[in-house]
Amino acid sequence: MKPHPQIEQAIRTALAEDLGSGDVTTLAIVAEDAVMHGRFIAKAPGIIAGLVVARLVFALLDERVIFTPQVQDGDPVTPGQLIATVNGPARALLSGERTALNFLQRMSGIATLTRQFVKAVSGAKAIILDTRKTAPGLRAADKLAVQLGGGQNHRFGLFDMALIKDNHIAAVNGDLATAVQRVKSYAPHVPVEIEVTTLVQLATAVTLPVDRIMLDNMSLEEMRQAVKFTAGRIPLEASGNVNLDTVRAIAETGVDYISIGALTHSVKALDISLELA
Repeated sequence: MKPHPQIEQAIRTALAEDLGSGDVTTLAIVAEDAVMHGRFIAKAPGIIAGLVVARLVFALLDERVIFTPQVQDGDPVTPGQLIATVNGPARALLSGERTALNFLQRMSGIATLTRQFVKAVSGAKAIILDTRKTAPGLRAADKLAVQLGGGQNHRFGLFDMALIKDNHIAAVNGDLATAVQRVKSYAPHVPVEIEVTTLVQLATAVTLPVDRIMLDNMSLEEMRQAVKFTAGRIPLEASGNVNLDTVRAIAETGVDYISIGALTHSVKALDISLELA
């Protein structure tokens, strides 16, 4: 599997940021022909994501590095479990260690949290979605990690789906129909979602040619009423301050999607180490 081109660019940027004019410590201490062996070890329970990214980190530094996964992306791991091994030129392993771990730990943290949300809504029809609240420059990696955790991706950016939010609606004096019509005229082939904050807005939104309606920060009762009112005519997405304590109740209202910014904007990195010898 070859990573998304944006992931490769992010890796190149990260390596350039870290190496600068050269890894002075490694270049000074380690012989050019030295070879080392490394073991990636899980230090906490979680879901692994980013092995393909870690592999590319070392490949970009030295194609002679052999990266051998012991698990697959998306697999659960336990503390002490061997995740992958690396063998090859010592300078490449030492210089790439931090960058590989940065990607692997962040992506695994995202996948782990996503899996927790997915399990929390198990049995309900609701699908867990991410948002655009990703680390700048790391969107492709963050969204891949969500997929590996069992979630699905919302739009990738501002170009592949129109999401008409409250500020867009304010720009047309609250006229939902005008906002939708302008999007349809400008980009007729792009999916359209519209955000509503009240059941009154919802009643208007269901009459418009949109592909999905976002229920923004509605109460559970309002969401239940929205599901009953739309009666399956159009997919509904719940959004706004969703957490592991509330997501099950939201799913049980009958919404089709639940989007969660926390999957990527406040993730805790999974503890992973690389032991070299």
